[in-house]
Amino acid sequence: MNPVRWGIVSTAHINRLVIPAAHTSPKVDLVAVASRDRARAEEYARTWEIPRAFGSYEAMLEDPEIEAVYISLPNTLHCEWSIRAVEAGKHVLCEKPMARRVAEVEAAFDAAERAGRLLSEAFMYRHNPQTKRLAQLVQEGAIGELRLVRSVFSYSLYDESNIRLQADVEGGALTDVGCYDVNGTRLFAGEPEKAFGEAWYGPTGTDWTFAGTFRFPGGVIGLFHCGTALVEQDELELIGSEGSLFVDDPWHCLAPGIELRRDGAVERIDVDRVDSYRLELENVSDAIRGDSELLLGRADAVGQARALEALHESATSGMPVPIEPAPGRPGR
Repeated sequence: MNPVRWGIVSTAHINRLVIPAAHTSPKVDLVAVASRDRARAEEYARTWEIPRAFGSYEAMLEDPEIEAVYISLPNTLHCEWSIRAVEAGKHVLCEKPMARRVAEVEAAFDAAERAGRLLSEAFMYRHNPQTKRLAQLVQEGAIGELRLVRSVFSYSLYDESNIRLQADVEGGALTDVGCYDVNGTRLFAGEPEKAFGEAWYGPTGTDWTFAGTFRFPGGVIGLFHCGTALVEQDELELIGSEGSLFVDDPWHCLAPGIELRRDGAVERIDVDRVDSYRLELENVSDAIRGDSELLLGRADAVGQARALEALHESATSGMPVPIEPAPGRPGR
């Protein structure tokens, strides 16, 4: 085993889920963490048992022993530091959303391709066996023809100082949790051709509640809502001509299991619980070593940004927004 040597750019709260996964994987060697404050980086490294601490992000990128970095900075810094990292010779796993503007995501992948480095957006649920089993069931025709995708992801957050509610770093419900709804809908229905979004904006100027609809080629419809000012919910349902597939924990995958609802009966399909964060780190590590294909690359990240950009434009204008397909990249 030749584990990939990883560093983490920032000491963000999400790291608490990624670091244990890195420590347990034989394919991942987490060797460093960086902060803009060296004392904070050193304290963080001691707490999480990480060998090296850097007092700047630049210093980490200059370390020739680090092969890959996980970027968990605020949303507005994702593409900037992804570009700086790949140009420094590092492979990158960037926390979602990479950006809500297509041009920024395209620029990041252009830089990665020029540098010959891998870049992936961190939607950890995509690596989970539950997600893969859902896709398999749809492909096998378990619910007939897919007609509608319904999803929700919401929770309650009213601390106006929390970074997830700050407009200057492009926080808000859609970028925080709704991006999962968008990604999951796209996974099963393809790339949308039209989007419509409605938002309620809270005191911080970000969307605290967001609802959206998509129209897909072939007539499939996507419906979702998300919020940082709603009760906690996370559901995904794929509804077809002959039945539906329902998942009560589609994003965290902590209590995996699928309900196949068909012909008036409900069949429970059990799925093993696996750490999604470990799986995504291992997928990128395997791809770096040339042992497997990268699950989430340019096409998915650009499609995601295209959908998010359209939803934001629609919520602002009050009008549906057509989504042009990327040149040379069909919807499915």
